[in-house]
Amino acid sequence: MNKDQIKGTVTDIAGKAEEAAGKAIGNTEMQIKGLHKQAVGNAEKAIGEAKQGLKEVSDAIKKAAKP
Repeated sequence: MNKDQIKGTVTDIAGKAEEAAGKAIGNTEMQIKGLHKQAVGNAEKAIGEAKQGLKEVSDAIKKAAKP
């Protein structure tokens, strides 16, 4: 797991908490902010997963290229 995946997970969890708090107190603006954080967190996780995939492919190519 890389830093983008971790950051994305943390942001997603914070967004879920904010959305739940907004629902609990009836604050629509807070719910929307929570949903926004979740979307940002999911995007960060996706970027991290893409980076991880590229690293794995790069490592495999380097390993295969060695005599």
